[in-house]
This record gives sequence, C-alpha cells and structure tokens, in this order.
Amino acid sequence: MKSKTLTSAIRVLSLLLLVSGTCALAQERSSVHFSGLINDYSPASVKGEPWEIHGQWSMELHREWDTADFAADMTMSDYGKTSEGAVDPTQGGQAPHTHHIRLTNVTVTWDMIGCPTVSPATTTGFQVNGTASLLTGNGGPAPFETVPPSSTLQVCVTGGTEVPYSNVSLVFGAPATTHFGPQAIHGVVRRASTDSIENR
Repeated sequence: MKSKTLTSAIRVLSLLLLVSGTCALAQERSSVHFSGLINDYSPASVKGEPWEIHGQWSMELHREWDTADFAADMTMSDYGKTSEGAVDPTQGGQAPHTHHIRLTNVTVTWDMIGCPTVSPATTTGFQVNGTASLLTGNGGPAPFETVPPSSTLQVCVTGGTEVPYSNVSLVFGAPATTHFGPQAIHGVVRRASTDSIENR
C-alpha cells in the first residue's frame, strides 16, 4: 500500500515539475509588445499630393529578440485645390483610402544607425528592416505595389532619457515610395514593454 502511495506521489510531483517547467519556458519566450499612432503628411512630390496620413501600429518583439512582427493600419486622404491650382486645406478628405502593412519575422537590430534624425534628438532605440509581407490599398493589392510585395520598410522605435521608447518612424523603399514618398513617416509610441527590454 505504501509503495502505491509513494508511486502516485512521485507521478504527481513529476507532473507538477513538468507543467511548471513548461509554463516557465512559455513565459520566458513570450513576446514584448509595442503599439502607437501614426500622424504625418507626405511630401508634395508624390502622386495625388500631399497626403494626410493617420493610423495605428503595433510590433511584437519575440522574447528571444532576434525577430519581430510589425503591423500598421493607415488612412490617407488628400486636399482639393483652389481655382488657381493651389492646395486648399478647407477641402480636406479627398480621395480617402486605406493601407494595411505588415512585416513578418524580420530581424531586430539594436541600434539607430541609418534611422531618421529628429529634433530634439533621440538617444536610444532599435530598428527592424525587411520586405513587406502585406501592403494593401483598400483591402486589395496596392496599385503601386508588385504581387507579392517587393517594397522594403524600415521601422525605427526611438526615444530619450525621460521616455526611452517614444517615437516611431516608417521609411519605405521602392516601389512604395511613389505613393508614400521616400521620407520618414512619423508617429508616437503609446505602449511599450520597457522593463523587459531594459532587462535584456
């Protein structure tokens, strides 16, 4: 009888150790989440210029922090023109459309080399670079993009001494530059798992 009780106790203990080890491993490998908003304008040199750009974005840094997944959902609209052909801000909301943008399983680089500069300057940050895995126009293939997408995207998350991760910037490569422009599209970080990053 004692032998059966001891065997049962060992089995329960083994099961508990296995479950707790699995939970610890799952927790160790959980993602670190960032999210925020995008608010900017395109330059006057792009087709349909200038575009007003608004949206939201999120990024999951995988706990190993070798790779990340990025997603942005944006609306764009332009302005009407005066009879003289000048942009008329009172006629906003012309040609509204949406874009869904994804980078999947891209490498995280823990520096800001090549990231757009801002004033006042940011002092900390990281970046991801890769070819878009999704780039839509109103839910279908974007008219300026190849199928599958071939445009590259650099996403930089930077900040300063008070808020280490405060800014986000998106810089597209061709062919998406014909629509978004070659400049950085700026936004803000609203949520960041900074404790996990700082303890990396």
